[in-house]
Amino acid sequence: MTRMDIPVIELAHPMPGFPDDARFALVRLDDDGVLHGFRSLDSDDLQFVVVPPAPFFPDYTPEIGDEVVTELGIAPEDASDVLVLLVVRAGASLADTTVNLRAPLVVNPATRRASQVILEDADLPLAAPLVA
Repeated sequence: MTRMDIPVIELAHPMPGFPDDARFALVRLDDDGVLHGFRSLDSDDLQFVVVPPAPFFPDYTPEIGDEVVTELGIAPEDASDVLVLLVVRAGASLADTTVNLRAPLVVNPATRRASQVILEDADLPLAAPLVA
């Protein structure tokens, strides 16, 4: 598969600290389909590791605001198809690895538009342990 064959995900807004990176590809990193790379197509050396919340935080149900829903073109009938991903911060070991529950990536697979959303729930941690 060449770079041109990878479906491009366009960010509605660049992620904080990466103003020149707006186009990404989601690339599977493991056989189970849990670990993914969110790889920049604008910078050769930029990739975030992301995971779906369900295997680690089954009760995680972020409330996405109407502005984001509109911006990403999420139709009410497609809301259940929206992909939510948590950005992983790798630690020295798995026990030290965390995810950001306060700012998930929200991807509309239908439009391939995405945004890192900062949720209003102040109780959600920026660095939640990936494993208990």
